[in-house]
Amino acid sequence: MRINLTSVFVDDQRAALAFYTDVLGFVKHHDIPIGDAAWLTVVSPDAPDGPQLLLEPAGHPAVKPYRDALREDGIPLAQFAVDDVATEHARLAAKGVEFTMPPTDIGTAVVAVFDDTCGNLIQIVAEK
Repeated sequence: MRINLTSVFVDDQRAALAFYTDVLGFVKHHDIPIGDAAWLTVVSPDAPDGPQLLLEPAGHPAVKPYRDALREDGIPLAQFAVDDVATEHARLAAKGVEFTMPPTDIGTAVVAVFDDTCGNLIQIVAEK
């Protein structure tokens, strides 16, 4: 068993695609129209055949209270691994990404949390 696909709920798929590709550096993998939305996935350029991230429309009624509760408690919806949190923080901050938690050493890892502009908090992590 392996993880092949996971998702984040996004307010606007096209805006999310721009943020996740142009700012974060992921690469578009699938963009298949499905009614008013799309099966829209991105992958890491370091693993183009690896796990896909589905930029899933946030239209389901359960999504808003779920994401609001996570955001209110400062809990990230997703976590992405990076080699160096301080370097990635500096790169993203230079692109205007707003961080809700700066690089923080938590003992076994260094983490930081940012707003993905699509309704979610996202954590980056580098394990020690």
